[in-house]
Amino acid sequence: MLKRHSQFLKSLLFCIDLGLICACWIGAYYLRFSEIMEPAPKGIPPLRTYLLLLVPIIAVWGMSFQAFDLYRPRRMGTRLSEFLDVAKANTLSVLILVALTFFLRQYEYSRLVLLYFWLLNLITLGFSRVLFREALRFLRRQGYNQRHALIIGTSRLGRRVVAALAEHPELGVKVQGFLSADRRKVGERIHDVPVIGQYDDLQARVQSGVDIVFVCLPPEDEQWAEKMFAFLATTMVEVKALPAMCEFVSLRAEAEMFEGLPLITLQGSPLHGWNLVIKRMLDVVGASAALVLFAPVLCLVAALVKVTSPGPVFYRQLRMGLDGQAFEMLKFRSMKVDAESETGPVWTQPNDDRRTPIGAFLRRTSLDELPQFWNVLRGEMSIVGPRPERPEFIARFRETLPQYMLRHKMKAGITGWAQINGWRGNTSLEKRIEHDLYYIEHWSIWFDIKIMVLTFWRGFIHRHAY
Repeated sequence: MLKRHSQFLKSLLFCIDLGLICACWIGAYYLRFSEIMEPAPKGIPPLRTYLLLLVPIIAVWGMSFQAFDLYRPRRMGTRLSEFLDVAKANTLSVLILVALTFFLRQYEYSRLVLLYFWLLNLITLGFSRVLFREALRFLRRQGYNQRHALIIGTSRLGRRVVAALAEHPELGVKVQGFLSADRRKVGERIHDVPVIGQYDDLQARVQSGVDIVFVCLPPEDEQWAEKMFAFLATTMVEVKALPAMCEFVSLRAEAEMFEGLPLITLQGSPLHGWNLVIKRMLDVVGASAALVLFAPVLCLVAALVKVTSPGPVFYRQLRMGLDGQAFEMLKFRSMKVDAESETGPVWTQPNDDRRTPIGAFLRRTSLDELPQFWNVLRGEMSIVGPRPERPEFIARFRETLPQYMLRHKMKAGITGWAQINGWRGNTSLEKRIEHDLYYIEHWSIWFDIKIMVLTFWRGFIHRHAY
């Protein structure tokens, strides 16, 4: 019954798409030849001439949309991925239509009509898909259009799948139960889902009415994999496998295909491709503007440092940045010269007598950090990112704090998510790492801008900056 409903929804969506495409073609005609748009020096052609082209349009778009598999189930897909697929199919179809009109040469169709048609299709079909998916999600939340799933394996991965599905009822995936290798677990409930059998019961459970099977075998049960997949290949159920190595995913997991081989990234960085270019542009523009804006403050602080204590104005300290590369971070000097000659590398303490007369003020207000905008221009730092630490401390932290080195998957920053949430100075390192990894995991250019704005309210002055 579910498959019949699924076929009906596919046919319904296909008909909606074709109807909207026809409407967009007629709309493009009226948009081009309306009085408010560019005048038509050759006159307004009859609508009938353009209506005749609807036959090849329906054929081309219908075949193209089917070729791009736009009507496959997308319960777990994203809106963006669907929109990109629609955009690709629509663009290819327009190019085919342009070629057809060129080779037929029976009538010269307006290029602006074709351009407006492409744009209207993008907007209309994209918006209609959003409405269609949201309507389906609403119905699924109410208990309609459900698909039944079976989880093979009661490991942490299997439990995470159940928890994730429970958080997204709009997907319409109802878990019937778990299969376990351990007979003693049968009858138990995990996340309110029962363990309904053992691995040997897979065939019976699939035949009882299952649409999706999640294979989440722990390492000790992988000997079952060959037999299970051999059976599942003879069925029509949708199979989704989570390899045991996914247990070790720690940062921005990604799956990609390479020459037909699925590769899983366990520890990745968001900075690649256009993300890298956009973040670098924001850094260059932001750092340049900050150096110009704060130029009077920089000159005043430099003069105060020079007047109030002997020694250089700036202090260069070795820090570790992106991919563990060391660089010299620039600061206004707030300590006496050779402050660590006797103690060695140590963190600053409250009422530290090594500070210069204005050192405490500079550190409390974070004015000593302003020269780091020069590090940003040099490409050694970013405006937003995890704060860089000294190699001497990192050698200690990497042994005692799990995932500490993952902070270096992102370029070090002047400010960051941990800093604006109060985790700076002599505060919990665990919390700081937690916030830094959250930032890397959820990075976007808008997240960077948000942190920059919040820095003006939360990031400059802090009671733990001394």
